[in-house]
Amino acid sequence: MSDTSLLEKFEGIKIRFDEVSQQISDPEVMKDMKRYVRLNQEYKQLDALVAAFSRYKSFLQNMEEARAILENETDEELREMAREELADNESKVDTFEEEIKMLLVPADPEDSKNAILEIRGGTGGDEAAIFAGDLFRMYSKFCDRMGWRLEVTNTSEGSSGGYKELVAKVTGKDVYGLLKYESGVHRVQRVPQTETQGRIHTSASTVAVLPEAEEFDIELKESDIRKDTYCSSGPGGQSVNTTYSAIRLTHLPTGIVVTCQDEKSQIKNLAKAMTELRTRIYNMEHQKYLDDIAGRRKTMVSTGDRSAKIRTYNYPQGRVTDHRIGLTLYNLPAIMDGDIGEIIDKLRYEENVERLKESEL
Repeated sequence: MSDTSLLEKFEGIKIRFDEVSQQISDPEVMKDMKRYVRLNQEYKQLDALVAAFSRYKSFLQNMEEARAILENETDEELREMAREELADNESKVDTFEEEIKMLLVPADPEDSKNAILEIRGGTGGDEAAIFAGDLFRMYSKFCDRMGWRLEVTNTSEGSSGGYKELVAKVTGKDVYGLLKYESGVHRVQRVPQTETQGRIHTSASTVAVLPEAEEFDIELKESDIRKDTYCSSGPGGQSVNTTYSAIRLTHLPTGIVVTCQDEKSQIKNLAKAMTELRTRIYNMEHQKYLDDIAGRRKTMVSTGDRSAKIRTYNYPQGRVTDHRIGLTLYNLPAIMDGDIGEIIDKLRYEENVERLKESEL
């Protein structure tokens, strides 16, 4: 893309940025929360673009001034300084053109949302449940590194440890935009704790990451929801196990059922269950979007495709392989301790490249 076409795009972006800036301060717009949030997201993206374009224009101006000196000056010292200035700014312009192209690709509006994380033991029986527990620990550590808050809302423990199923809410900055790459089947190859003869087994657990729906995303009618209360099970002390604090919500039109028993308070469990129910209904529509892009982008796996193997954790060789982008790392202990940032960064980069091709920038 040439300097001229980029600068032409900038003029249009600047006009839209000024329009959005005015709209988000309009009291009438603030009354429509759905529109207000959408405009705020657009404002953030446009703000980053305007800042990048401003720096880009300054580099072009510096280059123009340096060329003028080379054309008109005879002083060799000034000409040498101009040559250095020109070379320095040319390299910066190339870098900024790529950055601007990335910024011009519309951001996924879901990326800034919190997320519901589901981990389920798959094939492999007890070992799969144990591995699901290992994955939960990995994500817990990663959330700590990111400064995110992770709240478990429902669990079903395995008979030999780990979890048959675990559901948690993750809250923080750009949670879904980073964790969405984790959806799919995670396969482990190792000697199970339950194996007595030292043979390597292969088992798997399934991870699903759903963008959390805001209250204004989905309007729930009270008449459409059946609420059941029951005694919580598992650890938590006498008050948890003997009071009707656990909540089960059934959405009658869709048949979606969610449960929450993590809190001692029925009110708190109800609030968490409502959040999860809203998210699951919202994701019935979001699923269509995921199915669409999963066919075009190798980095994304539809959460509905439970058989999509995305990663293998090989313990004997200390190796982790992400099959979507052919990435292999030999630092399995660190990864299982939550150091998955490098994998996610490479997946994000590959997705951005694919999105650039789609947008033909």
